[in-house]
Amino acid sequence: MSRNIKKNPVHPENPAILSSVGWRAYHAPATVDDALLLLAEHGPDARIIAGGTDLVVELRRGARLAPVLIDVSRIAGLDQIQSGTGGAIRLGPTVTHNQVVTSRLLRRRAFPLALACWQVGTPQLRNRGTLVGNLVTASPANDTIPVLWALGASLELRSVRGQRAVSLADFYHGVRKTDLASDEMVTAIIFPGMRPNQRGTFAKLGLRRSHAIALVNAATLLSFDHHHVTRACITLGSVAPTIVRATAAEEALEGWPLDEEHIAEAAELAARSAAPIGDVRGGAAYRSDMVRVLVRRALETLRGGCERDALPDAPPTLSGRTQPQHRSSAPVVAAGRQLGADSIECTVNGTKVTVAGAGGKTLLAMLRDDLGLTGTKEGCGEGECGACTVWLDGMAVFACLVPAPRAHGAEITTVEGMSEGDRLHPVQQAFLDEGAVQCGYCTPGFVMSGAKLLEEIPHPSREQIVEGVQGNLCRCTGYLKIIRAIERAAEAR
Repeated sequence: MSRNIKKNPVHPENPAILSSVGWRAYHAPATVDDALLLLAEHGPDARIIAGGTDLVVELRRGARLAPVLIDVSRIAGLDQIQSGTGGAIRLGPTVTHNQVVTSRLLRRRAFPLALACWQVGTPQLRNRGTLVGNLVTASPANDTIPVLWALGASLELRSVRGQRAVSLADFYHGVRKTDLASDEMVTAIIFPGMRPNQRGTFAKLGLRRSHAIALVNAATLLSFDHHHVTRACITLGSVAPTIVRATAAEEALEGWPLDEEHIAEAAELAARSAAPIGDVRGGAAYRSDMVRVLVRRALETLRGGCERDALPDAPPTLSGRTQPQHRSSAPVVAAGRQLGADSIECTVNGTKVTVAGAGGKTLLAMLRDDLGLTGTKEGCGEGECGACTVWLDGMAVFACLVPAPRAHGAEITTVEGMSEGDRLHPVQQAFLDEGAVQCGYCTPGFVMSGAKLLEEIPHPSREQIVEGVQGNLCRCTGYLKIIRAIERAAEAR
């Protein structure tokens, strides 16, 4: 069965007519070389998009102009995590945060990075958001930048003009300012893996438990010779226009055992190295105090050898039974094809559909406006509330942050497709039985997240349930019954 839906399209070649979300052309190159040619052709008008969790928000707010989007998310091989000669680790440009969290290699040889990625956003955001996107956004509050800075990472940049490598320390010129030229693409993150005598961790202070922008964050990497610190690296985020390295604190640790005296001295020196501003989220003096607290806690954790306790062994990713790094990509479309110019073809709730005129919309708008699937709600339009959670190629994502053309060739499941024949899905039934539905606005998103969690972890602990639904907000604050409903569905299964 298939459906054809026709609307009045936004003309993709008319620069005077931009879509409501900020682009007029959406390309899906099949190779990196094709992407570089598009960048060279369109120059500053073009932006690379993979996850789009930052870029789509910026476009909708009008904070960034990008008439041409170049989607590299389905170019084969760009989502690889590799260990090379000499212990170097190479991350492709479409590696997501959840891939890092679940990578055995990175948990073993880049633990602070895995821990930082675990604290980024929510499961739905981590399924789409990429490390490279987090770096290129260039916010000093981003969580992965301090860790990769401490690990000594460099970026591989390519354009039709050639290839070059830039250290992370040289990549940033200020708030949201980088060394990336308009025709360049980041094609890899490269850093030396941690050696057996090295240990490190990541600490973050936000204004809420999850989905929080860092008020302060800190990465700590120490090298040991028996009980003495031989080398230290402490990087601080959200306390200056770019990442700050606490060199005085590092020097106070080197050559000494990691004891109480030297931990206290290093924490004090780290606080002095920061020169934060005050804003609506916290004052400058408070931020400096929190640097002292975070660095002290990080060093005490490393002294006790319990830093790995902060990262769950089986973290919920809402990516299904198959871990993200092993999932095959959706079919790659023809090289350079401009998606949405004519129509978007995809499978929604098991039915093949063809939608015309949705090339300038988000997936959320296409589902609601063009397909009439209004179970998926818009609560914020910025990936904050989870009401628009759907499954895209088997992974839970926020539909408000996915450009509709990205759905071309993909499989999408919405809450309308959850029922099993004439029977409700066990999670839907449990929500009714437990009285977990109040106003009902958030319910579809919670059902989608809960069902995906049970597909991934059939019998989750209460803590895993809480972690799995962190991307969903209930305005009625009915969380206890929601959690109990997911527990009940797990028992029924």
